[in-house]
Amino acid sequence: MTLQTLSKIALAASLVVGINTAQAASRDTIQIAGSSTVLPFSSIVAEEFGQSFAQFRTPVVGSGGSSGGLRQFCQGVGANTIDIANSSRKIRSSEISACHSNGVKQIIEVKIGYDGIVFASRNDAAIFALQPLHVFLAQAAKVPVNGKMIANPYSRWSQIDKALPDQEILLAIPGSNHGTREVYEEKVVLPGCKTLPIVKALAKSEQKSFCTAMRTDGKVVEIAGDYTETLARLTAQKDALGVFGLSFYEANRDRIKVATVSGVEPNLESILSGEYPVSRPLYFYIKGEHIGIIPGLEEFAQYFVSDAVSGFDSQLEQAGLIPLSEEERSTISRNIRQKVAL
Repeated sequence: MTLQTLSKIALAASLVVGINTAQAASRDTIQIAGSSTVLPFSSIVAEEFGQSFAQFRTPVVGSGGSSGGLRQFCQGVGANTIDIANSSRKIRSSEISACHSNGVKQIIEVKIGYDGIVFASRNDAAIFALQPLHVFLAQAAKVPVNGKMIANPYSRWSQIDKALPDQEILLAIPGSNHGTREVYEEKVVLPGCKTLPIVKALAKSEQKSFCTAMRTDGKVVEIAGDYTETLARLTAQKDALGVFGLSFYEANRDRIKVATVSGVEPNLESILSGEYPVSRPLYFYIKGEHIGIIPGLEEFAQYFVSDAVSGFDSQLEQAGLIPLSEEERSTISRNIRQKVAL
């Protein structure tokens, strides 16, 4: 390849970057999308940011699920792409690769705090004391009976365990577009499934696909929308048991009640101590290429992770977010300032 050809390629690349930068500069409002779990926290911070920083416009926050938000985020650089993706799970290596392929090279990870995943039913419904095995046996496509794998025969919770309510199984879980779904499977379904000797005997490469295969007889409903859709399912059907983020439950305690998992009630103390088994960190991801181009982007990120906004006794803690430690908060703030990318 000649020097002249290389020069032309470099010029073309610089023109593309210049066009993308110019496009981004034509927009003066931060665009955010993604996790329905992070949505209420992000919305609160966006509103407060708009009121506290008169020189910047209030960010626009949308939903779409963690996977949907990260997919938008990784589409490229420029005004037609979002600046921040909210996520209730870590970004996957395949998503990082997709970002890089589309020119998004500076992916800045911002952990904002912690949340728990809870099982909740209507306040006038039965009380549940769940074990991970119960949940697996309620949703599985096949279960072991008398040493053989058969199609799931369970129609009532009491058939799984006599200590559970004698009511119809109707489990409303997050759709595959939600980060909550991944954590639900990793911290509840898989641990429950893998306690079974017949599953332990399977090859490790086969265990996950077996454990996460779901029945298709209407006993398990996947909710593609946000938690308000799951709540509507509970409102309409008394027997329904839904999967929510702790923060959503905290905001709707007058309408729903939580189950214990492995004998532990989900709350701030049990999650911070690590006693409650189904908890997870929450994140958002900043497009570093847009910092300095989209007005207020870095300022918004630093505002979000400030102690006053998301620390202990903050409005976000009151809304259900479990705050970071001071050490974590300091590290994340420094990473934003130094544009430390994945």
